[in-house]
Amino acid sequence: MVKLTAELIEQAAQYTNPVRDRELDLRGYKIPVLENLGATLDQFDTIDLSDNEVRKLDGFPLLKRLKTLLINNNRICRIGENMEQALPNLKELILTSNNIQELGDLDPLATVKSLTLLSLLRNPVTNKKHYRLYVINKIPQIRVLDFQKVKLKERQEAEKMFKGKRGAQLAKDIAKRTKTFTPGAGLQTEKKMGPSAADVEAIKNAIANATSLAEVERLKGLLQSGQIPGRELRSGAANMVEEEEEEEEEEIQEEMQESVPMFEDMQSMRDEGENGDDVMQEDMHVNGS
Repeated sequence: MVKLTAELIEQAAQYTNPVRDRELDLRGYKIPVLENLGATLDQFDTIDLSDNEVRKLDGFPLLKRLKTLLINNNRICRIGENMEQALPNLKELILTSNNIQELGDLDPLATVKSLTLLSLLRNPVTNKKHYRLYVINKIPQIRVLDFQKVKLKERQEAEKMFKGKRGAQLAKDIAKRTKTFTPGAGLQTEKKMGPSAADVEAIKNAIANATSLAEVERLKGLLQSGQIPGRELRSGAANMVEEEEEEEEEEIQEEMQESVPMFEDMQSMRDEGENGDDVMQEDMHVNGS
């Protein structure tokens, strides 16, 4: 991966694209985080950040000139808040082939009042129920969604679906957000569980039964290391039981293995006896005839 530095921005290709906009080409550098974009000096109408490794759409300085942002084929799963403050004139946002999961993850785009074209093709969110109507309701000025023109009928359906208290509740119910870690965000620490009642009782018993200062120090060391006095005894007893059971199983298997040859010998002796009886019967039959 390559860090997005001011030097990289200065060395990247810059040109006038077919629609006569000044464009900065930052494709394919495997950039993980958007940063240092102030080095563009707000000289570009379009910035192409396709084919990188960006996870969160944020980190923009104030770029009044920027109208089009191409950021397809990345790994975006979150959209930063207050984008309208950094990109007040953003009209076209291409987020094709990213990893946006939930409808609620799109809510930060609702404040970008200049946005008229949005592409979320090949994002998991497009498979959600009411996807198009939800986006149209959240971004009412949108004209083209996923390269399809927004029709008047869709606008009317979206308005009807999310109108009033019932519609607001529906929007709230389906507007889930993905719980994803992002750099700089606070980590959710797991609650530390205290000792169980059995562990507390074991600690009390160990302290009461301590007969010397050395024993007390040993207990202190166990507690500081997170071990519970007495637990090792219980686990040791359990291990002894398991070992005894394993030994019994091994003895039974050995006895079975020893009995196999004996069974085979008995089987062969019986077969020989049956063969002898058959021979005797044949002899008697011959002599009698």
